[in-house]
Amino acid sequence: MIVGTAGHIDHGKTALLEALTGQAGDRRREEHERGITIDLGYRYAPLQAGAELTGFVDVPGHERFIHNMLAGAHGIDLVLLVVAADDGVMPQTREHLAIVELLGIPKALVVISKCDRVEPARVREVQSEVQALLATGPYAGAAQFVVSSVSGSGIDVLRQALLSAQHDIRQRSSAGGFRLAIDRAFSVAGAGIVVTGTSLAGQVQVGDTLLLGKTGKPVRVRGLHAQNQAAVEARAGQRVALNIAAERLSVEQIHRGDWLLAEWLYGTTQRLDFELRLLGSETRLFEHFSSVHVHLGTQDVTAKVALLQGESLAPGGHMFAQLLLNAPLHAVHGDRLVVRDQRAQRTLGGGRVLDPFAPARQRRSPARLAQLQALAEAESLEQALPALLAQGASGLDPHQLERQFNRLRSSWRLPEDVSVIATRQGSRLFATSQWQALKREVLAQLARFHALEPDQLGPDRDRLRRFVALPLERPVFISLIEELLAEGGLACSGPWLHLPEHQARLNDEDMALWAQLQPLLQASGFDPPWVRDLARATHGEEAAVRLLLRKMARLGQVHQVVRDLFYPDATVRQMAAMLMQVAAEDLSVQVARFRDVLGIGRKRSIQILEYFDRVGLTRRLGDQRRVRPDNALAQLSHG
Repeated sequence: MIVGTAGHIDHGKTALLEALTGQAGDRRREEHERGITIDLGYRYAPLQAGAELTGFVDVPGHERFIHNMLAGAHGIDLVLLVVAADDGVMPQTREHLAIVELLGIPKALVVISKCDRVEPARVREVQSEVQALLATGPYAGAAQFVVSSVSGSGIDVLRQALLSAQHDIRQRSSAGGFRLAIDRAFSVAGAGIVVTGTSLAGQVQVGDTLLLGKTGKPVRVRGLHAQNQAAVEARAGQRVALNIAAERLSVEQIHRGDWLLAEWLYGTTQRLDFELRLLGSETRLFEHFSSVHVHLGTQDVTAKVALLQGESLAPGGHMFAQLLLNAPLHAVHGDRLVVRDQRAQRTLGGGRVLDPFAPARQRRSPARLAQLQALAEAESLEQALPALLAQGASGLDPHQLERQFNRLRSSWRLPEDVSVIATRQGSRLFATSQWQALKREVLAQLARFHALEPDQLGPDRDRLRRFVALPLERPVFISLIEELLAEGGLACSGPWLHLPEHQARLNDEDMALWAQLQPLLQASGFDPPWVRDLARATHGEEAAVRLLLRKMARLGQVHQVVRDLFYPDATVRQMAAMLMQVAAEDLSVQVARFRDVLGIGRKRSIQILEYFDRVGLTRRLGDQRRVRPDNALAQLSHG
């Protein structure tokens, strides 16, 4: 169990922990000189003889050091809200209470300190004041303990209450990837670099490799302490010190706010969606695109807040929002964060992370808001997945889901109505019904294309993707097309996609012109006329002849070798067969040999060979060419 303090400056938090643990703690010189806590303090002590050590985190109470308090408050299981009997509830009492409520700390005990300085009536007055303060929040009715750290009065009773609470605290799951938010880094003579923090998830062992900080630098765990005890393994919910090593690693490279993460979990973001709750104590509306400080784990990052359900948020209200962060940040679904104003002078609110990999576009669309609602209500990936799939037009990236929920795919329980689609950039998840609907939409749009362009055999893949206009990334769309081809719902002729029953139809004018051009091309052998010569021979326009020949190229009737020079398909097949014969005899193809076989000029022979290079029949190696036998065009010789 990790116990943390909260409360106003000089209300006796440090003295209380000293009385509870019998340890003075490691206080800094400036703290002794000023008589206040400035940074985080740590102690470890058993609550009774023979018990496991409990970790205690002491936080500063001064308003100028709230950022340090926030770094220490994450990951604690129980908070001791300390209120001095002489002062009563003070400003940082309220702010610290708001912070621990926003962080979702599961349990709180109230300590009325310095009771030896006041009369019993004053103690009762402060107890009533605290009870009223807690009445409307999650800690309503929290047990109160009247203590004196000087005389020791009430300390044993508080210690017994902590011991009892230890059995009620839900143990953190060790499932998932290891996550440690670093709060200290220092060098130890003879050991090297040591970092400390509270383990938020997973487990780690000596010898493991973790990724460090914003750059994801790999580091090796040379040794570790858990709850201030030497160990070979540490788990979620423990205070952990790790002795780490890496090439060219120095302690100056490590800062509070950095993370140590399992390798597969690493992934930073600068855009995340969360549910923002604005404190009721705020006196004005929170406006869209306000600048804030964001505290998550031990991180403190500036950001803009984009409200997703309106232009402003009233005090006490809540709304889905997106953080546009000014520096990389690590988070997973369910993490708690706190938002403070731009000048870091007051706490505005906070909330729970819903999606650490938020989209930049369509962030206010009904589909996206439905996904966020599902994420807000879900406690697990399985609970959120149906709604995420239903509203995810372009599918879900399972690798991103692993990092979002800190769950390896091997532990998922996928619904039956889920298809795992393989793409060239990894797999995607789709609801099976949705994937089938996408296929039907592609076929329907292709039929529309055929109706609009009856003289074309069909579009290529990229043109079809633009025509269909589905919100699919190209690798996903290509996988969709490949499935349709494999199922026979779609056919292809060369690069052109079409419905199996579709045949391109020329209009009467084009058919008449083709009837004149075709015999001219066929009779010319290996040296066909140029477009201008064909136009002159048929008394037509160059543009009309060129347009028709390009149509016939899409239909596979001719091949455009260079601009305005077209060869009939049969002639190209014949030349391919001759090239294959030369390659079989000479093991390679040289320009002079190919020229002699065709009986045409060197320049034209080079143009034909370069066309075969482009379509993949041959590969040029210096002055020679070799045939690619696996290319479909190589079969022209047998067509």
